[in-house]
Amino acid sequence: MAARPKTLSAAIVPVLMGSALASHEPTAITWWVFWCALIGAVLIQIATNLINDAIDFKKGADTAERLGPVRVTQSGLLTPQAVMTVAFLCLGGAALCGIPLITRGGWPMIAIGVTSILMAYAYTGGPFPLAYRGLGEIFVLIFFGFIAVGGTFYAHSLQWNAKAGLAGFAAGSLATVLLVINNLRDVDGDRRVDKRTTVVRFGETFARMEIAFFALAPFAAVAFIDPPRYLMTLIALPLALFVIVWVMRNRGAALNRGLALAGALQWIFGLSFVAGSML
Repeated sequence: MAARPKTLSAAIVPVLMGSALASHEPTAITWWVFWCALIGAVLIQIATNLINDAIDFKKGADTAERLGPVRVTQSGLLTPQAVMTVAFLCLGGAALCGIPLITRGGWPMIAIGVTSILMAYAYTGGPFPLAYRGLGEIFVLIFFGFIAVGGTFYAHSLQWNAKAGLAGFAAGSLATVLLVINNLRDVDGDRRVDKRTTVVRFGETFARMEIAFFALAPFAAVAFIDPPRYLMTLIALPLALFVIVWVMRNRGAALNRGLALAGALQWIFGLSFVAGSML
């Protein structure tokens, strides 16, 4: 429950997209690279979720009045110490997955791995928690977008290119939709504990406009990669529009349904991107 499995598309989809792009490079994809990248990315996201669960409880952001799914620390199912212990075990596992990638890709993979592990804690922990300073969207766009897709692409192909950057923006945008819907649902509780997300800072109308932008931007981004091949992602466009309408019309606990729809949007977009790459 604390791992939040329904949100793990944010880690899995970027690895799928980066690998799909790499399949068109002369080096093609290497399956052990794919599995190391995938398992490492999932473990880092799980660790981030666990740390968030424990620290939000300690700071009073998660209370019995919260509108989202049950948090194991706040509900008393697990102690903060137990949750943090498992989080650090996950980060250790991610580091082990990174060792073969470092032997293949060198210092860029070291930079990606070390930074990703540190930011998993810095998102809600440390002296400058990003989530509490309104920097959550930037964090998600960079680490669940540009770095996740670009790092996977580099691990396969040992090069960078603009297509990986565009695909990274698309994947990061869809992950950002999940984050902003979550923050929009929790805006009242966040305001009480001075968790200054962008929703708290700029208001709910701004958040809804932000969701609309990031739900539609991926379709524009992939059009610049290879229009004929990635037209298949348009399969997900009606769902993106439905997510926007749902968010515009609902607030509070009803936004949990919007989160589920946004997760489905990320899966459908990512899988159709992979299918398009196979044409």
